[in-house]
Amino acid sequence: MAIRRAKQKQQVIEKLSQVAPAGETFIACVHVETGPSPWLNALFDEVPVLGLVVALTRKFYFLTLTNTSVVVNTANRFTNRPGEVVMAFPREAFPVSRIKRASVWSSMYVELNPGAKPTRLNINRYWRTELDQLLGALPQAQIPAQGGAVQTPADFPRG
Repeated sequence: MAIRRAKQKQQVIEKLSQVAPAGETFIACVHVETGPSPWLNALFDEVPVLGLVVALTRKFYFLTLTNTSVVVNTANRFTNRPGEVVMAFPREAFPVSRIKRASVWSSMYVELNPGAKPTRLNINRYWRTELDQLLGALPQAQIPAQGGAVQTPADFPRG
């Protein structure tokens, strides 16, 4: 079971290298999970069975930025081992919206199935550097800041 971020990224790159075209360069890899805000877990755990139901409905993915695309592949719920590729999008056509960068749990919505409702993806602070790399490489990744101004990933405070 890979716990360290470097080991998880190495496993994802090894898995994707088997199916990637020749010359593909892997830039960033981010671990995400679906479902409502993870902050609600404390509330869900107070209601019998609800916490377990919500935990079991969450799905885990890796988003991997390459020189040409963003690849989405599954992650094992217990070991974080990378699984099968779900989707691959050209970098300029990655269907991301409503990006919210927060101090602990950031979120964004991605249309994993064309024409379907976008799926909420939650990203832990542990993956912040990789998230910034991913968002910085996307041409449409504009994040609304407080007060209506637009902030790009390069404007984010580090730390």
